[in-house]
Amino acid sequence: MTECVLAHRRSLSEYISIVGEECIQELRELAKPLRGARVLHLNATAAGGGVAETLKALVPLMCDLELNAEWCILHGADEFYKVTKTMHNGLQGMPVRLKSHMKETWLKYNSLNADLLNSNGTYDFVVVHDPQPAGVLRLLRQRNGHRNPGIWIWRCHLDLSTPRPGIWRFLKPYVDIYDAAIFTKRQYFPKDFRVPRCFEVPPGIDPLSIKNRLLDNGEVHNILLRYGVDPGRPFIFKVSRFDPWKDFCGVIDIYDLLRKEFPEVQLVLAGGGAGDDPEAWSWYQRTAAHAQGKGDIHILWGQNGVGSPELNAFQQAASVVVQKSIREGFGLVVAEALWKGCPVVASDVGGIALQIIHRETGYLVRSVNEWVEAITYLLRDSEAAGRLGSAGRRLVQEKFLITRYLGDYLRIFQTLSTEVKNA
Repeated sequence: MTECVLAHRRSLSEYISIVGEECIQELRELAKPLRGARVLHLNATAAGGGVAETLKALVPLMCDLELNAEWCILHGADEFYKVTKTMHNGLQGMPVRLKSHMKETWLKYNSLNADLLNSNGTYDFVVVHDPQPAGVLRLLRQRNGHRNPGIWIWRCHLDLSTPRPGIWRFLKPYVDIYDAAIFTKRQYFPKDFRVPRCFEVPPGIDPLSIKNRLLDNGEVHNILLRYGVDPGRPFIFKVSRFDPWKDFCGVIDIYDLLRKEFPEVQLVLAGGGAGDDPEAWSWYQRTAAHAQGKGDIHILWGQNGVGSPELNAFQQAASVVVQKSIREGFGLVVAEALWKGCPVVASDVGGIALQIIHRETGYLVRSVNEWVEAITYLLRDSEAAGRLGSAGRRLVQEKFLITRYLGDYLRIFQTLSTEVKNA
Protein backbone atom coordinates (compact mmCIF):
# COMPACT_ATOMS: atom_id res chain seq x y z
CA MET A 1 0.00 0.00 0.00
CA THR A 2 1.26 3.51 -0.81
CA GLU A 3 2.22 5.82 2.06
CA CYS A 4 -0.58 8.25 2.86
CA VAL A 5 0.00 11.72 4.30
CA LEU A 6 -2.17 12.56 7.29
CA ALA A 7 -3.09 16.20 6.70
CA HIS A 8 -4.71 18.28 9.45
CA ARG A 9 -8.49 18.59 9.26
CA ARG A 10 -9.72 21.87 7.81
CA SER A 11 -13.14 23.46 7.47
CA LEU A 12 -14.21 25.77 4.67
CA SER A 13 -16.12 27.77 7.27
CA GLU A 14 -12.74 29.04 8.53
CA TYR A 15 -12.33 30.93 5.24
CA ILE A 16 -15.61 32.88 5.35
CA SER A 17 -13.95 35.94 6.88
CA ILE A 18 -11.47 36.00 3.99
CA VAL A 19 -13.49 35.08 0.89
CA GLY A 20 -17.06 35.60 2.05
CA GLU A 21 -20.08 33.38 2.63
CA GLU A 22 -21.11 33.44 -1.03
CA CYS A 23 -17.82 31.89 -2.19
CA ILE A 24 -18.03 29.12 0.41
CA GLN A 25 -21.63 28.36 -0.48
CA GLU A 26 -20.71 28.15 -4.18
CA LEU A 27 -18.02 25.59 -3.36
CA ARG A 28 -20.49 23.51 -1.36
CA GLU A 29 -22.94 23.55 -4.28
CA LEU A 30 -20.20 22.55 -6.73
CA ALA A 31 -19.25 19.61 -4.52
CA LYS A 32 -22.74 18.16 -4.08
CA PRO A 33 -22.67 15.93 -7.20
CA LEU A 34 -19.20 14.68 -6.16
CA ARG A 35 -20.00 13.67 -2.59
CA GLY A 36 -18.51 10.30 -1.71
CA ALA A 37 -16.19 10.27 -4.73
CA ARG A 38 -12.87 8.64 -3.96
CA VAL A 39 -10.01 10.98 -4.91
CA LEU A 40 -6.28 10.31 -4.80
CA HIS A 41 -3.49 12.87 -5.11
CA LEU A 42 -0.11 11.21 -5.75
CA ASN A 43 3.15 13.13 -5.64
CA ALA A 44 6.81 12.72 -4.72
CA THR A 45 7.14 14.28 -1.28
CA ALA A 46 5.12 15.49 1.71
CA ALA A 47 7.37 18.46 2.48
CA GLY A 48 9.25 21.09 0.51
CA GLY A 49 8.09 22.79 -2.67
CA GLY A 50 4.80 24.20 -3.86
CA VAL A 51 2.99 20.91 -4.58
CA ALA A 52 3.18 19.76 -0.97
CA GLU A 53 2.23 23.26 0.22
CA THR A 54 -1.00 23.26 -1.76
CA LEU A 55 -1.95 19.65 -1.01
CA LYS A 56 -1.72 20.32 2.74
CA ALA A 57 -4.80 22.50 2.39
CA LEU A 58 -6.45 21.18 -0.78
CA VAL A 59 -6.93 17.57 0.38
CA PRO A 60 -8.47 18.39 3.79
CA LEU A 61 -10.82 20.91 2.16
CA MET A 62 -11.96 18.29 -0.35
CA CYS A 63 -12.69 16.04 2.62
CA ASP A 64 -14.66 18.83 4.29
CA LEU A 65 -16.83 18.89 1.15
CA GLU A 66 -17.48 15.15 1.67
CA LEU A 67 -15.19 13.88 -1.05
CA ASN A 68 -13.21 10.88 0.11
CA ALA A 69 -9.84 12.46 -0.67
CA GLU A 70 -6.42 10.96 0.07
CA TRP A 71 -2.87 12.16 -0.44
CA CYS A 72 -0.16 9.56 -1.00
CA ILE A 73 3.54 9.91 -1.70
CA LEU A 74 5.92 7.80 -3.72
CA HIS A 75 8.22 5.17 -2.34
CA GLY A 76 11.62 6.18 -3.68
CA ALA A 77 15.33 6.32 -2.92
CA ASP A 78 18.26 8.63 -3.67
CA GLU A 79 18.99 6.94 -7.00
CA PHE A 80 15.41 7.59 -8.13
CA TYR A 81 15.36 11.24 -7.05
CA LYS A 82 18.66 11.93 -8.80
CA VAL A 83 17.04 10.70 -12.02
CA THR A 84 13.82 12.67 -11.51
CA LYS A 85 15.80 15.84 -10.80
CA THR A 86 17.58 15.36 -14.14
CA MET A 87 14.19 14.86 -15.79
CA HIS A 88 12.84 17.98 -14.07
CA ASN A 89 15.78 20.06 -15.30
CA GLY A 90 15.65 18.64 -18.83
CA LEU A 91 11.90 19.15 -19.18
CA GLN A 92 12.47 22.82 -18.35
CA GLY A 93 15.13 23.09 -21.07
CA MET A 94 18.44 22.38 -19.37
CA PRO A 95 20.87 20.56 -21.73
CA VAL A 96 20.97 17.24 -19.90
CA ARG A 97 20.48 13.67 -21.06
CA LEU A 98 18.76 10.60 -19.62
CA LYS A 99 21.10 7.63 -19.93
CA SER A 100 19.80 4.07 -20.24
CA HIS A 101 20.43 3.17 -16.59
CA MET A 102 18.56 6.34 -15.51
CA LYS A 103 15.51 5.35 -17.55
CA GLU A 104 15.64 1.90 -16.00
CA THR A 105 15.77 3.42 -12.50
CA TRP A 106 12.72 5.63 -13.21
CA LEU A 107 10.80 2.63 -14.54
CA LYS A 108 11.82 0.44 -11.60
CA TYR A 109 10.41 2.83 -9.01
CA ASN A 110 7.31 3.66 -11.03
CA SER A 111 6.72 -0.09 -11.33
CA LEU A 112 7.09 -0.50 -7.57
CA ASN A 113 4.60 2.28 -6.93
CA ALA A 114 2.19 0.88 -9.51
CA ASP A 115 2.19 -2.39 -7.55
CA LEU A 116 1.51 -0.50 -4.33
CA LEU A 117 -1.32 1.46 -5.94
CA ASN A 118 -2.93 -1.79 -7.05
CA SER A 119 -3.42 -2.69 -3.39
CA ASN A 120 -5.22 0.60 -2.65
CA GLY A 121 -8.33 -0.36 -4.61
CA THR A 122 -10.03 1.88 -7.16
CA TYR A 123 -10.61 5.62 -7.25
CA ASP A 124 -13.05 7.86 -9.06
CA PHE A 125 -10.32 10.45 -9.69
CA VAL A 126 -6.55 10.07 -9.54
CA VAL A 127 -4.39 13.19 -9.81
CA VAL A 128 -0.74 12.32 -10.48
CA HIS A 129 1.58 15.25 -9.90
CA ASP A 130 4.61 15.91 -12.09
CA PRO A 131 7.10 13.54 -13.81
CA GLN A 132 8.20 11.54 -10.76
CA PRO A 133 5.14 9.19 -10.59
CA ALA A 134 3.88 9.83 -14.12
CA GLY A 135 4.56 6.26 -15.30
CA VAL A 136 2.24 4.48 -12.86
CA LEU A 137 -0.86 4.57 -15.10
CA ARG A 138 0.75 2.89 -18.11
CA LEU A 139 2.49 0.34 -15.91
CA LEU A 140 -0.78 -0.46 -14.13
CA ARG A 141 -2.43 -1.00 -17.49
CA GLN A 142 0.36 -3.37 -18.54
CA ARG A 143 0.05 -5.35 -15.28
CA ASN A 144 -3.71 -5.60 -15.19
CA GLY A 145 -4.27 -6.03 -18.92
CA HIS A 146 -7.02 -3.43 -18.99
CA ARG A 147 -7.76 0.28 -18.55
CA ASN A 148 -7.70 1.26 -14.90
CA PRO A 149 -11.03 2.39 -13.43
CA GLY A 150 -11.60 6.05 -12.68
CA ILE A 151 -10.54 9.28 -14.32
CA TRP A 152 -6.77 9.86 -14.37
CA ILE A 153 -5.34 13.38 -14.50
CA TRP A 154 -1.70 14.37 -14.90
CA ARG A 155 -1.08 17.63 -13.00
CA CYS A 156 2.17 19.08 -14.36
CA HIS A 157 3.56 22.07 -12.47
CA LEU A 158 6.54 22.50 -14.82
CA ASP A 159 6.99 24.70 -17.87
CA LEU A 160 7.09 22.19 -20.74
CA SER A 161 7.20 24.77 -23.52
CA THR A 162 10.84 23.97 -24.47
CA PRO A 163 11.76 20.51 -23.10
CA ARG A 164 14.88 18.63 -24.13
CA PRO A 165 13.62 16.44 -27.00
CA GLY A 166 15.15 13.19 -25.74
CA ILE A 167 13.66 13.48 -22.27
CA TRP A 168 10.24 14.45 -23.57
CA ARG A 169 10.30 11.54 -26.05
CA PHE A 170 10.93 9.17 -23.15
CA LEU A 171 8.19 10.59 -20.90
CA LYS A 172 5.54 11.27 -23.53
CA PRO A 173 4.19 7.70 -23.98
CA TYR A 174 3.60 7.49 -20.23
CA VAL A 175 1.57 10.71 -20.01
CA ASP A 176 -0.24 10.58 -23.37
CA ILE A 177 -2.64 7.96 -21.99
CA TYR A 178 -4.08 10.12 -19.20
CA ASP A 179 -7.69 11.25 -19.51
CA ALA A 180 -6.76 14.87 -18.88
CA ALA A 181 -3.90 17.12 -17.87
CA ILE A 182 -3.67 20.33 -15.87
CA PHE A 183 -0.97 22.94 -16.49
CA THR A 184 -0.42 26.29 -14.81
CA LYS A 185 -0.39 28.18 -18.13
CA ARG A 186 -1.66 27.36 -21.60
CA GLN A 187 1.79 28.18 -22.96
CA TYR A 188 3.15 25.16 -21.06
CA PHE A 189 1.08 22.64 -23.06
CA PRO A 190 3.45 20.48 -25.16
CA LYS A 191 2.62 20.94 -28.83
CA ASP A 192 2.48 17.19 -29.59
CA PHE A 193 0.59 16.16 -26.42
CA ARG A 194 -2.19 13.65 -27.13
CA VAL A 195 -4.19 13.86 -23.89
CA PRO A 196 -7.85 14.54 -24.81
CA ARG A 197 -8.38 17.44 -22.40
CA CYS A 198 -5.89 20.01 -21.10
CA PHE A 199 -6.89 22.58 -18.49
CA GLU A 200 -5.14 25.83 -17.58
CA VAL A 201 -5.21 26.23 -13.79
CA PRO A 202 -2.69 28.19 -11.70
CA PRO A 203 -2.35 27.09 -8.07
CA GLY A 204 -3.32 29.11 -5.02
CA ILE A 205 -1.98 29.78 -1.53
CA ASP A 206 -3.63 28.93 1.77
CA PRO A 207 -4.20 32.24 3.61
CA LEU A 208 -4.73 30.38 6.89
CA SER A 209 -1.51 28.37 6.83
CA ILE A 210 1.19 29.09 9.38
CA LYS A 211 3.24 30.68 6.61
CA ASN A 212 0.50 33.12 5.59
CA ARG A 213 -1.34 34.13 8.76
CA LEU A 214 -0.65 37.65 10.02
CA LEU A 215 1.93 37.68 12.83
CA ASP A 216 2.05 40.38 15.48
CA ASN A 217 4.88 42.88 15.30
CA GLY A 218 6.55 41.60 18.45
CA GLU A 219 6.79 38.07 17.09
CA VAL A 220 8.20 39.34 13.80
CA HIS A 221 10.74 41.50 15.65
CA ASN A 222 11.94 38.58 17.78
CA ILE A 223 12.33 36.25 14.80
CA LEU A 224 14.45 38.79 12.94
CA LEU A 225 16.69 39.25 15.96
CA ARG A 226 17.02 35.48 16.40
CA TYR A 227 18.59 35.23 12.93
CA GLY A 228 20.83 38.27 13.30
CA VAL A 229 18.78 40.57 11.06
CA ASP A 230 18.51 44.18 12.28
CA PRO A 231 14.79 45.13 12.41
CA GLY A 232 15.76 48.81 12.32
CA ARG A 233 17.39 48.62 8.89
CA PRO A 234 15.82 47.76 5.51
CA PHE A 235 16.34 44.31 4.07
CA ILE A 236 15.68 42.51 0.80
CA PHE A 237 14.32 38.99 1.06
CA LYS A 238 14.22 35.96 -1.21
CA VAL A 239 12.97 32.45 -0.43
CA SER A 240 13.09 29.46 -2.80
CA ARG A 241 14.46 25.99 -3.12
CA PHE A 242 18.19 26.05 -3.61
CA ASP A 243 18.42 24.86 -7.20
CA PRO A 244 19.84 26.01 -10.54
CA TRP A 245 16.62 27.77 -11.60
CA LYS A 246 16.35 30.24 -8.70
CA ASP A 247 19.55 32.25 -9.32
CA PHE A 248 20.49 33.08 -5.74
CA CYS A 249 23.94 34.12 -6.95
CA GLY A 250 22.35 36.62 -9.35
CA VAL A 251 20.47 38.18 -6.41
CA ILE A 252 23.74 38.54 -4.50
CA ASP A 253 25.33 40.34 -7.47
CA ILE A 254 22.39 42.77 -7.66
CA TYR A 255 22.59 43.37 -3.90
CA ASP A 256 26.30 44.15 -4.28
CA LEU A 257 25.41 46.90 -6.77
CA LEU A 258 22.64 48.29 -4.55
CA ARG A 259 24.95 48.68 -1.55
CA LYS A 260 26.77 51.50 -3.31
CA GLU A 261 23.72 53.70 -2.75
CA PHE A 262 22.21 51.85 0.22
CA PRO A 263 25.13 50.72 2.42
CA GLU A 264 22.72 50.03 5.30
CA VAL A 265 20.53 47.52 3.42
CA GLN A 266 20.65 43.84 4.38
CA LEU A 267 20.02 40.75 2.24
CA VAL A 268 18.26 37.67 3.60
CA LEU A 269 18.22 34.51 1.47
CA ALA A 270 16.21 31.55 2.72
CA GLY A 271 15.73 28.17 1.17
CA GLY A 272 16.06 24.46 1.48
CA GLY A 273 15.28 21.36 -0.46
CA ALA A 274 12.67 18.66 -0.54
CA GLY A 275 12.65 14.91 -0.22
CA ASP A 276 12.86 14.57 -4.00
CA ASP A 277 15.66 17.13 -4.54
CA PRO A 278 19.19 15.76 -4.02
CA GLU A 279 20.89 18.88 -5.46
CA ALA A 280 19.70 21.42 -2.88
CA TRP A 281 22.66 21.22 -0.48
CA SER A 282 25.25 21.69 -3.22
CA TRP A 283 23.39 24.76 -4.52
CA TYR A 284 23.22 26.14 -0.97
CA GLN A 285 27.00 25.74 -0.69
CA ARG A 286 27.53 27.52 -4.02
CA THR A 287 25.34 30.38 -2.83
CA ALA A 288 27.21 30.68 0.47
CA ALA A 289 30.56 30.69 -1.33
CA HIS A 290 29.36 33.40 -3.73
CA ALA A 291 28.29 35.60 -0.80
CA GLN A 292 31.71 35.64 0.82
CA GLY A 293 32.87 39.22 1.46
CA LYS A 294 29.82 40.84 -0.16
CA GLY A 295 28.16 42.70 2.68
CA ASP A 296 25.48 42.03 5.23
CA ILE A 297 24.06 38.78 3.83
CA HIS A 298 22.17 36.18 5.84
CA ILE A 299 21.74 32.77 4.19
CA LEU A 300 19.28 30.51 5.97
CA TRP A 301 18.98 26.78 5.32
CA GLY A 302 15.49 25.36 5.85
CA GLN A 303 16.60 22.27 7.74
CA ASN A 304 18.22 24.41 10.45
CA GLY A 305 15.11 25.72 12.16
CA VAL A 306 13.90 28.04 9.42
CA GLY A 307 10.29 26.98 9.06
CA SER A 308 6.97 28.48 8.08
CA PRO A 309 6.68 31.00 10.97
CA GLU A 310 10.15 32.35 10.23
CA LEU A 311 9.53 32.67 6.49
CA ASN A 312 6.25 34.41 7.26
CA ALA A 313 8.02 36.93 9.49
CA PHE A 314 10.69 37.70 6.90
CA GLN A 315 8.06 38.23 4.18
CA GLN A 316 6.01 40.52 6.42
CA ALA A 317 8.98 42.65 7.45
CA ALA A 318 10.95 42.84 4.20
CA SER A 319 11.36 46.18 2.46
CA VAL A 320 11.32 44.35 -0.88
CA VAL A 321 10.80 40.68 -1.74
CA VAL A 322 12.63 39.47 -4.85
CA GLN A 323 12.14 36.36 -6.96
CA LYS A 324 14.92 36.11 -9.51
CA SER A 325 14.11 32.91 -11.39
CA ILE A 326 15.41 31.62 -14.70
CA ARG A 327 12.36 29.38 -15.13
CA GLU A 328 9.33 29.30 -12.86
CA GLY A 329 6.23 27.16 -13.22
CA PHE A 330 4.29 29.49 -10.93
CA GLY A 331 6.21 30.58 -7.83
CA LEU A 332 3.89 30.40 -4.82
CA VAL A 333 6.35 32.52 -2.86
CA VAL A 334 5.38 35.50 -5.03
CA ALA A 335 1.70 35.17 -4.12
CA GLU A 336 2.66 34.66 -0.47
CA ALA A 337 4.62 37.90 -0.39
CA LEU A 338 1.90 39.82 -2.23
CA TRP A 339 -0.68 38.48 0.23
CA LYS A 340 1.33 40.07 3.05
CA GLY A 341 1.28 43.42 1.26
CA CYS A 342 5.00 43.36 0.49
CA PRO A 343 6.28 44.96 -2.74
CA VAL A 344 7.77 42.37 -5.08
CA VAL A 345 10.35 42.63 -7.84
CA ALA A 346 10.57 39.47 -9.92
CA SER A 347 11.80 37.96 -13.16
CA ASP A 348 9.43 38.29 -16.09
CA VAL A 349 9.24 34.54 -16.64
CA GLY A 350 6.68 31.75 -16.49
CA GLY A 351 3.92 31.84 -13.92
CA ILE A 352 5.33 34.88 -12.13
CA ALA A 353 3.85 37.05 -14.87
CA LEU A 354 0.38 35.77 -13.93
CA GLN A 355 0.77 37.25 -10.46
CA ILE A 356 2.37 40.60 -11.11
CA ILE A 357 0.87 43.38 -13.15
CA HIS A 358 3.92 45.48 -13.98
CA ARG A 359 4.00 48.74 -12.00
CA GLU A 360 0.58 47.96 -10.46
CA THR A 361 1.14 44.99 -8.17
CA GLY A 362 4.93 44.77 -8.47
CA TYR A 363 7.75 44.96 -10.99
CA LEU A 364 8.58 42.45 -13.73
CA VAL A 365 12.19 42.86 -14.82
CA ARG A 366 14.75 41.22 -17.08
CA SER A 367 18.09 43.07 -17.17
CA VAL A 368 20.40 43.78 -14.23
CA ASN A 369 19.77 47.52 -14.71
CA GLU A 370 16.02 46.97 -14.44
CA TRP A 371 16.52 44.98 -11.24
CA VAL A 372 18.61 47.72 -9.66
CA GLU A 373 16.27 50.52 -10.78
CA ALA A 374 13.12 48.81 -9.49
CA ILE A 375 14.55 47.91 -6.07
CA THR A 376 16.13 51.37 -5.74
CA TYR A 377 12.78 53.02 -6.42
CA LEU A 378 11.01 50.94 -3.78
CA LEU A 379 13.72 51.47 -1.16
CA ARG A 380 13.54 55.23 -1.74
CA ASP A 381 9.74 55.59 -1.84
CA SER A 382 7.98 53.72 0.97
CA GLU A 383 4.58 55.14 -0.02
CA ALA A 384 4.86 53.75 -3.54
CA ALA A 385 6.01 50.44 -2.08
CA GLY A 386 2.93 50.41 0.16
CA ARG A 387 0.59 51.09 -2.77
CA LEU A 388 2.09 48.23 -4.76
CA GLY A 389 1.82 45.93 -1.76
CA SER A 390 -1.86 46.76 -1.20
CA ALA A 391 -2.67 46.21 -4.88
CA GLY A 392 -0.80 42.90 -4.81
CA ARG A 393 -2.80 41.67 -1.83
CA ARG A 394 -6.06 42.52 -3.61
CA LEU A 395 -4.95 40.58 -6.70
CA VAL A 396 -4.13 37.48 -4.64
CA GLN A 397 -7.47 37.79 -2.84
CA GLU A 398 -9.23 37.77 -6.20
CA LYS A 399 -7.25 35.15 -8.12
CA PHE A 400 -4.73 33.11 -6.14
CA LEU A 401 -6.24 31.70 -2.96
CA ILE A 402 -6.70 27.99 -2.26
CA THR A 403 -10.49 28.38 -2.37
CA ARG A 404 -10.35 29.36 -6.04
CA TYR A 405 -7.99 26.44 -6.74
CA LEU A 406 -10.38 24.05 -4.98
CA GLY A 407 -13.26 25.32 -7.09
CA ASP A 408 -11.26 24.72 -10.27
CA TYR A 409 -10.66 21.10 -9.29
CA LEU A 410 -14.34 20.56 -8.54
CA ARG A 411 -15.32 21.98 -11.95
CA ILE A 412 -12.75 19.80 -13.72
CA PHE A 413 -13.97 16.68 -11.92
CA GLN A 414 -17.56 17.48 -12.88
CA THR A 415 -16.66 18.24 -16.51
CA LEU A 416 -14.72 14.99 -16.92
CA SER A 417 -17.43 12.95 -15.19
CA THR A 418 -20.07 14.34 -17.51
CA GLU A 419 -17.96 13.61 -20.57
CA VAL A 420 -17.42 10.00 -19.46
CA LYS A 421 -21.16 9.51 -18.88
CA ASN A 422 -22.02 10.98 -22.29
CA ALA A 423 -19.32 9.05 -24.18
